[in-house]
Amino acid sequence: MGEFEKSISFDGRDIRLKVGLLAPQAGGSVLIQSGDTAVLVTATRSAAREGVDFLPLTVDYEERLYAAGRIPGGLLRREGRPPERAILTSRLIDRPLRPLFPSWLRDDLQVVALTLSMDELVPPDVLAVTGASIATLMAKIPFNGPMAAVRVGLVGDDFIINPTYAEIEAGDLDLVVAGSPNGVIMVEAGANQLPERDIIEAIEFGYEAVQDLIRAQQDLIAELGLEIVHEAPPEADQSLSNFISDRATEEIKKILSQFDLDKTQRDNALDAVKESIAAAIAELPEEDPIRVAATGDAKALDNTFKDITKKLMRRQIIEDNVRVDGRKLDEVRPVSCAVGLLPKRVHGSGLFNRGLTQVLSACTLGTPGDVQFLNDDLQQDQQKRYMHHYNFPPFSVGETKPLRAPGRREIGHGALAERSILPVLPPKEQFPYVIRVVSEVLSSNGSTSMGSVCGSTLALMDAGVPITKPVSGAAMGLIKEGDEVRVLTDIQGIEDFLGDMDFKVAGTDTGITALQMDMKISGLPLEIISQAIHQARAARLHILEKMLQTIDKPRTEMSPYAPRLLTIKIDQDMIGLVIGPGGKTIKGITEETGAKIDIEDDGTVTISAVDENKAKRAKGIIQGMTRKLNEGDVYVGRVTRIIPIGAFVEFLPGKEGMIHISQLADYRVGKVEDEVAVGDEVIVKVREIDNKGRINLTRLGIHPEQAAAAREQATSK
Repeated sequence: MGEFEKSISFDGRDIRLKVGLLAPQAGGSVLIQSGDTAVLVTATRSAAREGVDFLPLTVDYEERLYAAGRIPGGLLRREGRPPERAILTSRLIDRPLRPLFPSWLRDDLQVVALTLSMDELVPPDVLAVTGASIATLMAKIPFNGPMAAVRVGLVGDDFIINPTYAEIEAGDLDLVVAGSPNGVIMVEAGANQLPERDIIEAIEFGYEAVQDLIRAQQDLIAELGLEIVHEAPPEADQSLSNFISDRATEEIKKILSQFDLDKTQRDNALDAVKESIAAAIAELPEEDPIRVAATGDAKALDNTFKDITKKLMRRQIIEDNVRVDGRKLDEVRPVSCAVGLLPKRVHGSGLFNRGLTQVLSACTLGTPGDVQFLNDDLQQDQQKRYMHHYNFPPFSVGETKPLRAPGRREIGHGALAERSILPVLPPKEQFPYVIRVVSEVLSSNGSTSMGSVCGSTLALMDAGVPITKPVSGAAMGLIKEGDEVRVLTDIQGIEDFLGDMDFKVAGTDTGITALQMDMKISGLPLEIISQAIHQARAARLHILEKMLQTIDKPRTEMSPYAPRLLTIKIDQDMIGLVIGPGGKTIKGITEETGAKIDIEDDGTVTISAVDENKAKRAKGIIQGMTRKLNEGDVYVGRVTRIIPIGAFVEFLPGKEGMIHISQLADYRVGKVEDEVAVGDEVIVKVREIDNKGRINLTRLGIHPEQAAAAREQATSK
C-alpha cells in the first residue's frame, strides 16, 4: 500500500493521519498528529499459542524524551522503566479497545503507541486511543469498531473538545470519552465536585465528537478500499456444555438463590458441583466424545462451568431482580468504619469495610522537600504534593502468590483514588504539607478502588488534614441481555467478573470528583449511563453518612509524631545568605536545631520538626539572619566573645554585631572585661552598618521606653 494522508477538521483543530509511510512490517500503522504532537500507533497479530483460553492482547504506550527535545537523566542517558503517566495511558488505550475484539479470538495481539513529538498544547493520550482503532482496522484484525476518544474540558460555563494542558489545569473537568458506533464504551474523569447533570451533559457532548471521528475512520477505510473485518466465531461442540448444563443447572440455581451464603461458602458449593461433574465425566468411556472434549483441553470443564454459572446468575438478576446475596438492585452492602486504628506513629489511619471488601488506609504528612518531581515523562516541571498508592496483596482474595512490584492495575486504582481526593485537599498556602496515603486492600470482594477512596478520606480526617469535604465512592455494575438492562449498585466480585460494566463514581455531597467506566460490551446508550450516575449518587450519600458517623470532621490536632511546619517569606536575594557557601549555613542551622529547612525559589522557607520548639528556634535564626536592620533599632542581646577593642553581641539569632570599647559606657572604659563578660545580657542599639555589611552597636543613647520594648519583644519569642 502506498502512502496516504487524510486531514480531519475537528472542532477548529486538524487531526492529520498518515498511513503507509512508517512501520511497513507491522500489521497496521498510522501516524496521527495534531499540532506538533505526533503519535505512531501500530497493531500486529500473531498466530494463537497452544493452550491459550483468553484474548492475549498487549497494549503498550511509550514516550521518548527526544519528543520534547530532552535528553534523559541517569547514568545511561536513555529511557528507563515507563513512568506512571505512560502506564496510565497504556490502560487508557486498552480499556475501550479490548471489548471490541471478539470474545473467541485467541491470536496474540499487540498495540504499540509511541509518541514521537509533543508540544505543550496537545496531549497525546486521546490521539493514541483513536490511532489504536485505525491501526487495528488497517491490520484487518476482527474488530467491532471503529472506536475513537476525545477529551472534554470545562472552562467557565463552556465545554471544549481536546483542551490544552493549560485549559485542563484551569478548568473544573478533565473527562475522556471513548465510544463505538454502538454507544459509549469508556469514561475516565476528574472533576471539581460537578453535579451529575453536568457530568452527563459532558459525556453526551464528548460522544457527539466521538461520532465525528468514527465517521472519519469509516471514510478512511472506504477511501483505502478496505473493509472492517467481522469473522464468524469458530463452531463449538456443544456436547460438553449440554452434558454439564443438564446435570448442574438446578444445583447452580439453588446455590445462587441461597442468599445466606457468603463468598467463600458460595464458591465452595459451586466447586463441589463442578467436582461431581468431573467425577461423572471420568466414569464415561475413554472414547466418549464428552470425555474426549473435557480431557483434550484442561480448561474446558472450568470454562464451560463458568459460562453456565454466568448465564444463570445473569438470568436471576434479569428475571427476579434479585442478586446472589439477596440484595435489591440498588442496595449497598453493610458498611462499617473505624479511624485511629494504628498507633499515632502513623499520622492518620482509616479502616473501611463494605461487605467482604476491607481497605486500610494510612496517611503520612511530609515536608515540602518530600514532594514528588515528575521529571521522567514528557511534561516538564511537574510536582505532586499528594500521592495515593494502592496495594493488592494475594491474601486479600485468599490466594498465595509471589509479591511483585505494583502492576498496571495497582497503579491505575491508585491514580483513580488520587484523582477522587485531589479536589477537596486544602491549598498549599493553607496546609503546606506533602501528603501520602497508602491503601492496603486486606480483603477484596469488589470495588476496592472505591473502598480505598472511602478509607483514605477517613485517614486524612484522622490525620488532621483540613479537607473541604469528605469523599465517598461506589462501583456500579450492569447486566444486559437483549433489550433487558439492569443497573446494579455496589457490585461484588462475582457481579464484576460475570457482568457487563464496572462504573466507579466518587464524590462529595455536592458533586462528582472522579469517575471511571469500563465495559465488556461494545457500547452503551447515554440514557443507561445517566441512570447509573444518578443511582450511584444515592449509594455515595448512604456510604458517606456511615463514614460521618465515625468521624464527622478533620481532627483539630495532628499526631504528636507528625512534623510541625512553620512558614516564613524572605527576600529572594537573601536565599544565598541562608544557604551559605556549599550549603554550610543551612546545614549548621539544621545541626544546631534539629529542624529540616526547605527553601523555594520565590523565597518561601518551610521549617519542619516533630518538636515545635526546634522549628521555632530555626525560624528565629533565619528571621534574624534575613531581617533588614535599621540604624536606631534596639535589641536585647548576649555577649558572645570579647576582644581588646570591644565585645561581640548576638542580638538576633545568627546575627552578630560589635560594641566598640568607646560605646560600652558614657565614660572612659579601661578594659572591656570591666564592663561586660561573655554570656551577659545587654541592651544594644544599631549605631551603623558599614559598606561591608558589618554591624556596629552601642549601649549609649537608648531611651528607657526603647529598652522596655526590646525586653518585651525578647520575652515574647
